[in-house]
Amino acid sequence: MFEMKAKDQYTSAGELLEQATALLSGQNDRVANAANLSSFLFYALEEVNWVGFYFLKNNELLVGPFQGRPACVSIPLGKGVCGKAAATRRIQRVADVYAFEGHIACDAASRSEIVLPLIKGEELIGVLDIDSPVTNRFDEEDERFLASIAALFVASLA
Repeated sequence: MFEMKAKDQYTSAGELLEQATALLSGQNDRVANAANLSSFLFYALEEVNWVGFYFLKNNELLVGPFQGRPACVSIPLGKGVCGKAAATRRIQRVADVYAFEGHIACDAASRSEIVLPLIKGEELIGVLDIDSPVTNRFDEEDERFLASIAALFVASLA
């Protein structure tokens, strides 16, 4: 059984997904849900130093609610890990951000990153970005779990 190590206990991905579902239940405001979800993930997941959202605005990604150190305010589509995820509409899981061509170092402490595009219908809304100070922090199981979280967020906006 897949378990994600929370900061103070082992919690199954299913339990975390249930908690996230309850957190977003009954609310469809993008900013409110992004604020609560970024905080939830920041405190639930081990070895992460930044969790947040970038939303598409005027053909670039603009920082939204997040937890962690101050972040880059805007990211051009196609630039860095977030920009590539947005431009390609594909999850980007990077084991070592310093080996990623065009990496934008918003926080020098970040070593690995996963970015999930947020797509509603055909529309790109933005991305969910999670950084870790540990190289190769995110694996395929994390990717599947976080893709479910991203889908939950998008569905909450209905």
